[in-house]
Amino acid sequence: MQNMGSEGESCPFEFNFDPASFKPGDIVSYRVPDALGDFPFVGTLLAVFPDYVEISPNDPKEPDKRMRGTRESRPVVAAAEALS
Repeated sequence: MQNMGSEGESCPFEFNFDPASFKPGDIVSYRVPDALGDFPFVGTLLAVFPDYVEISPNDPKEPDKRMRGTRESRPVVAAAEALS
């Protein structure tokens, strides 16, 4: 997400990339590699479990959408969950 805007412009999001410190409300960069490669998406953690997280894609058309993601620095979400 670096160098995507004008020169000197920083990313408007502050991401948590440390899975050991994940907590609900954290903003994360997640990915959907089985459909969209390494393209970065922004989501908010809704719940954190020992081996996975629940992410909101912050989609105003689907405000209650929850996606299960892996618990790693940039969570992986299955295409079936992200694109349904």
